[in-house]
Amino acid sequence: MLWELIKNQMDKQNISAYRLAKITGLSLNTMQNYKNGHEPSFTNMVKIADALGVSLDEFRSDKKNGLEDCEKIQFHC
Repeated sequence: MLWELIKNQMDKQNISAYRLAKITGLSLNTMQNYKNGHEPSFTNMVKIADALGVSLDEFRSDKKNGLEDCEKIQFHC
């Protein structure tokens, strides 16, 4: 699940969902929705990646398994 990848980065940087929401300008309710399995829009994923100081590649589903030809995460626009 995408939230697990986001949460992993948050934990590495000791950033709470509340703090990430403040940095990105997204609501805490939006963060909670992502935690509950809703997929972020591409625009919101860019905000999250920027706030965490990482590339969007950090959130690719194939990176976790080291597979290059797997289907990429689909963002809702």
